[in-house]
Amino acid sequence: MYFEELTMGMTSEMKPVVMEKEKMLAFARAYDPVPLHTDEEYARKTPFGALIAPGVLSFLEVWVKYLEVDFIGEELLAGKSMKIEWLKPVFAGDVLTGRAFISALARRSERNGMAEITLQVYNQKGDHVMTGVIESVVRCREQRETAHR
Repeated sequence: MYFEELTMGMTSEMKPVVMEKEKMLAFARAYDPVPLHTDEEYARKTPFGALIAPGVLSFLEVWVKYLEVDFIGEELLAGKSMKIEWLKPVFAGDVLTGRAFISALARRSERNGMAEITLQVYNQKGDHVMTGVIESVVRCREQRETAHR
């Protein structure tokens, strides 16, 4: 969608995703090799009581589901920033669902605007486990040449 077609509060629901233990372990070993993500015996002794998913993996699993319902699509020019807040742990077997909504819009020029998209993510119990806020630069519709140019 072009920037002018986006509206504040526009919302989309994302399909659920199941956090798979083997994927959690493989990702953690490659990108976040801390015992809380890779060592089951260690993790059992923590307040969490079990392995928890790396936060970045949890976000990426939901992000790919967001891209299936993406507001912007081909009019995306660039990502500007991303902030992720992890509120509760995600465990193997958890089912994550979420909703995305447009939380801010700002015109930058005749050619583009900034859209802030917030993703709120919940587990199967309804616990709010994560929030992601993404700023994207979005193409505006082509401006017609004015008669005086």
